[in-house]
Amino acid sequence: MEINTAIVAGTGKSGISATKLLVNHGVKVYLFDENKDRDIEAIKEKTGDSELVQIELGELGEDALSSSQLMVISPGIPVDAPFTDVVRNAGIPIWSEIELAYHYGKGKIAAITGTNGKTTTTALVGEIVKAHNAKTIVVGNIGIPYTELCDTTDDDSDTVAEISSFQLETVIDFHPNVSAILNLTPDHLNRHYTFENYGNVKFSITKNQTMDDVTVLNYDDEHTRAMGEKAKDHCHVVYFSRLEKPAGGVYVEDGDIILEDGDKKINVLAIKDLKLMGAHNVENVLAAVGISYYMGVPVDVIRDVATSFKAVAHRIEYVDTIDGVAYYNDSKGTNPDAAIKGIQAMVAPTFLIGGGYDKGSEYDEWIEAFDGKVKWLVLIGQTAQKIADCAKRHGFNSIIFEENLQDAVAYCHENAVDGDAVLLSPACASWGQFDNYEQRGDMFKEYVRSYKEGSDCMEVLRFQKIE
Repeated sequence: MEINTAIVAGTGKSGISATKLLVNHGVKVYLFDENKDRDIEAIKEKTGDSELVQIELGELGEDALSSSQLMVISPGIPVDAPFTDVVRNAGIPIWSEIELAYHYGKGKIAAITGTNGKTTTTALVGEIVKAHNAKTIVVGNIGIPYTELCDTTDDDSDTVAEISSFQLETVIDFHPNVSAILNLTPDHLNRHYTFENYGNVKFSITKNQTMDDVTVLNYDDEHTRAMGEKAKDHCHVVYFSRLEKPAGGVYVEDGDIILEDGDKKINVLAIKDLKLMGAHNVENVLAAVGISYYMGVPVDVIRDVATSFKAVAHRIEYVDTIDGVAYYNDSKGTNPDAAIKGIQAMVAPTFLIGGGYDKGSEYDEWIEAFDGKVKWLVLIGQTAQKIADCAKRHGFNSIIFEENLQDAVAYCHENAVDGDAVLLSPACASWGQFDNYEQRGDMFKEYVRSYKEGSDCMEVLRFQKIE
């Protein structure tokens, strides 16, 4: 499809990146934001003030609707937002950012989705593939929009992409050589409405794959295991498992990670040699081994990188020990299932900071996973009362409400004693109080380190609160 004119919906990071990509290819762009109060000059500055960009705020004009071949929608905008009906009625197809990047990108693609573990798995796969092929980009939900780097690829390039359900809603031609669905638990139900819808969106990562392609699925997750039965009709299915030994898959045997490929049974690495902690990270490594192998990476490269790889920021990340109390940043725990992994990794009595934006989640299993480890539950944000009510139904009553994250850290610092741990693992999204989970995690680390004797930021943070 030749693109001459396009609408880009959203003026955030993704929208700006998509706009710049289109402009680089000589495409006229109507850059649209429903918020009519956006600063036009600031937007112009972000786009390089190109003559090819026309900014439209509030509502789309007739010129945009009559001349555009497509609309690129930013992940943060629901596909059922009112203005999208106007676009569809005008006969304009709606593309995601990954669809646009795929249109211009080249080379092989590994695309990774799932409810939890995406960032760690993507980061690990990225490092493995880069060690084999210097022409590798790591993009997507991990932090760098795919559209920002797709023009740097050629036929010999490899792309490793973390893909969210929001990006998969509008898949048309996107076709990864290797896809992976790591697991599936209820998440983003405020956006997808039902768990079935959410699962179907995740499964669409395989929709354009063929028998020449591979999808890597979690055998231990009943939902992704069932997806394998549907996927095997159109692509090659490879399961990974921590608990079982699926034929032709990647699994654990006698403390080693084993990969089966036809008649070959390959000992990839010993789990004891991994630097990543927790059973969930064993699952991430199993998935990464399968993805990397079918991207063509030799086993010795996979072994070397996987055994030297350390945890990514914001995922059960050790911050510091102050007055005998160990602080851990698990801001990436943005849903109950992810937060369960966080508390399971704790060994000390724990002050657990939770709460945030309400995505429609239920918290019963998270509360049940406390298993005597949680000393105090310190709650902030929109979901604080909902979580507290759930905890009380399960007989957990050691609950404190705080206004914001800074106050929550202060409470933990004042009350935790030598031998305790403090864990930020919110089980909720960051929106409302923070722009994203990275900002939330970074501020947590700043607040913690402000209590370090001699800290330069101690006095500053004492008078500065992030709402």
